[in-house]
Amino acid sequence: MFALVDCNSCYASCEQIFRPDLRDKPVVVLSNNDGCVIARSKEAKALGIPDLHAYFKIRHLLERHRVAVFSGNFRLYGDISRRVMDCLRHFSPDIEIYSIDEMFLSMDGICQPLQDYGQTIKQNVWRQVRMPVSVGIAPSKTLAKLANYAAKNIPSQHGVCLLDAPHKWQWLLRRVPATKVWGIGRRLGARLADMGIHSAWELASSDPKTIRRRFNVCVERTLEELNGSPCLALEEVTPDKKQIYCTRSFGDKPTELDPLLRAVALYASRAAEKLRAQQHLALTLHVFIHTSPHRPNYYSNSTVVQLPYATDDSRVIAACAQQGVRRIFRPGHAYLKAGVGLIELVSKRYHQEDIFEVGQSPRADALMQTLDGINRRYGRGTAVLASEGKKRGWPMRQQYCSPAYTTRWTDIPIIKS
Repeated sequence: MFALVDCNSCYASCEQIFRPDLRDKPVVVLSNNDGCVIARSKEAKALGIPDLHAYFKIRHLLERHRVAVFSGNFRLYGDISRRVMDCLRHFSPDIEIYSIDEMFLSMDGICQPLQDYGQTIKQNVWRQVRMPVSVGIAPSKTLAKLANYAAKNIPSQHGVCLLDAPHKWQWLLRRVPATKVWGIGRRLGARLADMGIHSAWELASSDPKTIRRRFNVCVERTLEELNGSPCLALEEVTPDKKQIYCTRSFGDKPTELDPLLRAVALYASRAAEKLRAQQHLALTLHVFIHTSPHRPNYYSNSTVVQLPYATDDSRVIAACAQQGVRRIFRPGHAYLKAGVGLIELVSKRYHQEDIFEVGQSPRADALMQTLDGINRRYGRGTAVLASEGKKRGWPMRQQYCSPAYTTRWTDIPIIKS
């Protein structure tokens, strides 16, 4: 049996932890640069506040309903997520952190009734972190996902749904569209609809051979999981990323080349830091820039740059990223966003150098280890590349950002008796 624990409206709930006056009130969280709504409390959803809509388009609606608006405070959300995951580790020795707000737990070996155990998990997370969660328990990960969906949306479940018998999950599958099934997106759902498969029950009742022939083995495994046969094991070790991107929107849109060069040097350095953390080297990088699609004279361009050799050296990656920006920059535009992606990665442990080509030197490895060590000990940004510049003229617009309650000494809440 698997349990999926999912934070309810995670970002909005994080904001309510240190603002108890906002509990049971509508709250929304905005994306970088206060662009669009990315999280809504259940009260905001009940008001009909749309998701992923530009903030300036629905600002009047938010003001009319007196909705509390927050800029995305992702350091706070990351720290709260860590606290939730640390709390959940006590309930199972085998876990998989699926996302910032979701964790799978193995329920094998649990002696007490699983419905009660799910309530214990839910209450413990609330007591320790003040984060509301829903718990779905089922014999497969895909069914656990659907059980969690039921725990959130069926009030009689009180936040915990246990699907431990075929008649229980079959009842739910008949009432859930196929597109609500884990791994079945909109395009795949349209192809299933062409076959007359609209509900999760119709998908579960399909012929596995036909599904595999028309789609692929992954959809066939989903079908088996919907019938209670686990095909997906817990991923206790997070798999390495196949691509690493670092992108940001600009608060003050640059029109000159120089701030773009400094920005991509910073993004390339951040991407290289993540690359070293997973012990990989990059062969190719992707650089892009674009203006606002809501403004006239829209411009967007990107380029792929081949690195001189497989490397994790921030200096080499940043220099190549700047080379790419010079190639695609066009004057006369106010740029909204830029990004750097490392798109062709190889394992550093198993990579074999070409004896006829120059590769990364041991001195470069030692320098990068020193750079990472300084920034780990004294904080990110203590030691940086000179190409990133001393002053960064592109701060994000975060007009409604909450304090860093858990990561900055000066922002720690003070309790007054």
